Amino acid sequence: MSQAILVAGGAGYIGSHTCLRLAEAGYTPVVYDNLSNGWKSFVQWGPLEVGDINDAARLDEVFAKHKPVAVIHFAAFIEVGFSIAEPGPFYGNNVGGAITLIEAARRAGVDKLVFSSTCATYGAPVRVPMDENHPQAPLNPYGRSKLMVEEILRDMDRYKDFRSVVLRYFNAAGADPEGRIGERHEPETHAIPLAIAAARGERDKFMLFGSDYDTRDGTCIRDYVHVLDLADAHVSALKWLLDGKQSTAFNLGTGEGTSVRELVAAVERRSNRHFPLETVARRDGDAPIMVADSDKARALLGWTPRYGLDDIIQHAWAWHANGATTLKR
Repeated sequence: MSQAILVAGGAGYIGSHTCLRLAEAGYTPVVYDNLSNGWKSFVQWGPLEVGDINDAARLDEVFAKHKPVAVIHFAAFIEVGFSIAEPGPFYGNNVGGAITLIEAARRAGVDKLVFSSTCATYGAPVRVPMDENHPQAPLNPYGRSKLMVEEILRDMDRYKDFRSVVLRYFNAAGADPEGRIGERHEPETHAIPLAIAAARGERDKFMLFGSDYDTRDGTCIRDYVHVLDLADAHVSALKWLLDGKQSTAFNLGTGEGTSVRELVAAVERRSNRHFPLETVARRDGDAPIMVADSDKARALLGWTPRYGLDDIIQHAWAWHANGATTLKR
């Protein structure tokens, strides 16, 4: 029998793509998700166990039933605006839920976890590209919640021999090229789906949040990495832990920065459609530029992104033109 991997938040965007790659690698992904932000139809490669990340008794049931050998943890709120508006519930889910999950794993004798973290733990860059030794000074509660979990995991490794790999990824984007799963958030806050919606006439304009940043065209610059490249890295990180290697952290990005205006131009080229832009005030918590140095992941995990920006937009466009329109809770 294949080894079971508990994937908390596996019905969400990055979690579901990771389940696809886990199944292709010969594992059985057991999705644990409360479906508040995930999609039942995204659970296609293993069983679904519905439950909340803060429900210790339910987690104990699932660990006992499936006997996973490791955990991959995606179950977190990700909206920066929500983290600023409601930091209490945000920390309760992201930090409290992580502690509940870790302790449930330990009760079940599981001592390996891959953690979905973020470049938002770094905050404003003091150097670009940003490597794993870059200072961590988050600009918002979202980034702080992820950094708190990283620090908890460091202590769990130091004092309880609970090993983990932290994956700090930059801007996840794209979709499964076969159209089985893709990106869908409610509300949608990510730039590529919003630009595609504007190009498709589903939105009347695309919002530029600030045009006066100290960047080459005044708009924020981000490092967009394909969701399946991220999924591959999670499988590699899992194997790293199963091979008995030490706890560590890896950045995941392409090393190429794209400004918001450049992203809009790329979507317009793909769609052959022009759409209006409206410049509004900067958002709280946005850094001007975030670009990854992923040399460590390349050297130690053997991970290299396979997809570029044009691939990302092509796959996202196909998904939003087809599969995304049929999604139901």
